Amino acid sequence: MAKAAVSKKKKIVKQVSHGRAYIQATFNNTIVSITDSNGDVLGWASSGMVGFKGPKKATPYAASQVVKKVIDATAPTGIKEVHVFVKGIGGGREGAIRALNNNGIQVLSVKDVTPIPHNGCRPPKRRRV
Repeated sequence: MAKAAVSKKKKIVKQVSHGRAYIQATFNNTIVSITDSNGDVLGWASSGMVGFKGPKKATPYAASQVVKKVIDATAPTGIKEVHVFVKGIGGGREGAIRALNNNGIQVLSVKDVTPIPHNGCRPPKRRRV
């Protein structure tokens, strides 16, 4: 008995001109996601996906490579302008924003959404030597 060929449903690519870019820049990694204005993710990449390992993942160069990969992934949607939301204090912050601008996407605004504790966790006890 031969199996019948199952036809796959073609994925519909929606055309978006404005969107948002979320950059999470930690000390260990850089993750960039591009969404539409509703917040639906169009594409994302991290420095580990690009091929960096260890401490090189948090460098500005790695961030620029991540942005290049995300733009290639979201190219069919035709995104042209983004509002950037940056979270974290890693080395890839500036590099990712610059790479977005250099790769043909217009940056409309940059907002820092790094979480700041309002007297959060209790600190550890004083060290006794």
